[in-house]
Amino acid sequence: MNWGILKRLRILDFTWVLAGPYATRILGDFGAEVIKIQSKKTAKGAESNHTGYFNHWNRNKRSITLEMSHPEAKDIVFKLVKISDVVIENFSPRVMPNWGLDYERLKEVRPNLIMVSMSGMGQTGPWKDFVAYGPTLQALSGLTYLTSFTKESPIGIGYAYADPIAGLYAAFSVLAALEYRDRTGKGQYIDLSEYEAICSLMGPTLLDVSINQKNIFPQGNRPVEIPAAPYGCYQCSSLDRWCVIAVFNDAEWENLCSVLGHPEWGKDERFSNLSKRKENEEELNKLIEQWTLQFSPEEVVNLLQQRGIPAGVVQNAEDIAKDPHLVARDFFIQLENPILEKTFSDTSPIKFKENLRSEWKAAPLLGEDNRYVYMELLGFTEEELSSYIERGIIG
Repeated sequence: MNWGILKRLRILDFTWVLAGPYATRILGDFGAEVIKIQSKKTAKGAESNHTGYFNHWNRNKRSITLEMSHPEAKDIVFKLVKISDVVIENFSPRVMPNWGLDYERLKEVRPNLIMVSMSGMGQTGPWKDFVAYGPTLQALSGLTYLTSFTKESPIGIGYAYADPIAGLYAAFSVLAALEYRDRTGKGQYIDLSEYEAICSLMGPTLLDVSINQKNIFPQGNRPVEIPAAPYGCYQCSSLDRWCVIAVFNDAEWENLCSVLGHPEWGKDERFSNLSKRKENEEELNKLIEQWTLQFSPEEVVNLLQQRGIPAGVVQNAEDIAKDPHLVARDFFIQLENPILEKTFSDTSPIKFKENLRSEWKAAPLLGEDNRYVYMELLGFTEEELSSYIERGIIG
């Protein structure tokens, strides 16, 4: 790459699915040359270059094919490591050592190499060999329980939130290691546990339990520490359409009663102050939802915000894609993919004065950059490349 603030950085990318590819996508978005190692045998499902899923997490990367089960593949990796700054992988701890590509061996080739190993449980400990997916780690961390409506129904957040969190941590760790290398000339091995990454978000809860000896329960849409009532998510007229409303003081409460057409509620003893409204929250929420069900979420929000009442639409993916504020800030980008044609996705929320998104490209096709990497970067001749292809080392 010859653009972006990370244009002098080259990354050898052994990652797959979401957590690892998100980390390298972040770095690629800012100009790092990310060389993704792929194989015809494993480029399926989430790793199929022809899917929208793959395209979303692997833009601004190069793709080469290399069959790691072949003994000679290791020698090619050594050549690539020698000209790279960073190696990132998110396999279980046994994979890279089984290939003879553990950090101790790789730093013999590149002494100041930075290597990130992202795994479910980390490289040590009794669970180190367990493989894990985001929802499993969220359950173990307590996040699934705490983001449920009740303790009897731990449904959680419904998305592999742990994966992008781990990806963010990995990208940050690379930047920190680069800063350290700039100062000392030394490389770094980074052992990143996705389990610990998501557990790190539990800090306030852990403190509450350990210091205050509190029993923690899911609070759903009714967190006790927020001084508001009504405070919740309410169903609206259309299918699966919702809005949120928060009333923090008596003036807002009186305005809400007026908008709902029930000014008498403002004098009702059950709802006469914040404390009473919290005590009778369940009954109050039913009354409010009888009103919201008559309108679209946009109508509800417009009516309430005009009267100074905090309210918002619970947006779905279509709403976000059409959000006028995000559109005005160019938060979305279209990239041309030879298979998927025009692809539409989010950009980075981090903006620099020099906007280089015109240089961005969609995710690569399988082995799209074989000739560039093997011939231009590694100096293979046409005959050598053909030999590797014929023997199935390079796909």
